[in-house]
Amino acid sequence: MMPVNSPDAALDANLAIALDALLAENSVTRAAARLHTSPAAMSRTLARLRRTLQDPLLVRAGQAMVPTPRALALREEAAAVVQRLGALLGPDAGVDPAALRGTFTLQAADLVGAALAPGLLRLAEREAPGVSFRLRAEELEAGPALRDGRIDLEVGAIDHVDPETRVEELVRLRMMAAVRPGHPLTEGPLTPARLAAAPHVAVSRRGRFTGPLDTALAGHGLRRRVGIVLPGHLAAMTLAARSDTVCLVPAALPGDAPSPLTGDALALGLHLLDIPLTLPSVTVGMAWHPRHAADRAHRWLRDAVRRTLRPGERPAP
Repeated sequence: MMPVNSPDAALDANLAIALDALLAENSVTRAAARLHTSPAAMSRTLARLRRTLQDPLLVRAGQAMVPTPRALALREEAAAVVQRLGALLGPDAGVDPAALRGTFTLQAADLVGAALAPGLLRLAEREAPGVSFRLRAEELEAGPALRDGRIDLEVGAIDHVDPETRVEELVRLRMMAAVRPGHPLTEGPLTPARLAAAPHVAVSRRGRFTGPLDTALAGHGLRRRVGIVLPGHLAAMTLAARSDTVCLVPAALPGDAPSPLTGDALALGLHLLDIPLTLPSVTVGMAWHPRHAADRAHRWLRDAVRRTLRPGERPAP
């Protein structure tokens, strides 16, 4: 049997809940009904409370029960403790975005970051003015960085395999050829041979000269010449806008709404040409650590990213 003055007895949350019900109802029967238990069980709980607090708490006065001075002194505190327990142990009641304060750190490639930044700032200004964003380049290994809390969200082509990471697909895109206005490829039909003959810039964080386009050209017995490899799309598009170099940019699939990821290409005045080859689609997604899965502030962040990269997306309820 647990000693009367045991610390474990005093820390029993059920005792606090029962004490609140008894002092609010001044009745064992009504307190039992309030807590959906039997009067006999509530009587046993009252006896335990009396032993723990060394006070009778409720005493008979004719047909009713009245609280002792100690019980009256405990009534408000018992109610407050139960209210705090409900807030602590109950489901998250939600977060008002307007009340959020702090900085979210996202990792994204330059093109994705450029597409995200305007939309996230607009949503924060309208819904969560206390929130700011830090966008980092893809210099960190995303799995450990998410696990360690160095980044809150990774957005882009999620190519790492980490079983604990949550991943959500956002959009599927196709690759198109981007060239300056008046480029020779804008005149007449674009064939695989004409595309291969043009000078190219490749985009690769790892410095690779080849990719899916080279595999598709090889299937036609063709090979392109890549004159330079750059680590980001924005630099590659700027080069294409100022030379005869061809760069590849992601764009919406036919029939889909225009993608914000093509905004910088269009702003540079680049023409987007359909590539006359079968290339794999590109999936842009977001990844986060499961400790953030139920966090309402992080849910607002994920929802903001969805609405930014998916035109017409509505806020989640």
